[in-house]
Amino acid sequence: MISTSQLPTLNAALNSLSAVFLFAGYLCIRGKNRQAHRRCMLAAFACSSLFLISYLVYHFQVGSVGFKGQGWIRPIYFTILITHTILAATVVPLALITLIRALRERFDAHRRIARWALPIWLYVSVTGVVVYLMLYRLS
Repeated sequence: MISTSQLPTLNAALNSLSAVFLFAGYLCIRGKNRQAHRRCMLAAFACSSLFLISYLVYHFQVGSVGFKGQGWIRPIYFTILITHTILAATVVPLALITLIRALRERFDAHRRIARWALPIWLYVSVTGVVVYLMLYRLS
């Protein structure tokens, strides 16, 4: 069983895996390998979904965690956090719409939204790991 104190590390791992699957999925579709693209994107969606559940459980139990860094790092952290948070709120509907369009084989509509969804989702996944490192691992 995972303890509450381990959830931030799990969340960072899930964000990392999501980013890896997103990038791999992008490479697969650029290489015209639709089946591998589909598997990677479904894996990215699963990782992000598990992340969201774990994130909500953690913050329901712990609440907000304050950033303890001082000096020049503070505005950098908050800039990353604010952009991450705003874009994270857009990822959920973007990813869902993109996934639904692909599953319904509406590939033209899928491609139109995926061009926006992928970079935003990738940014959110990567900056989620950065926020974790800055919040929990920065000495």
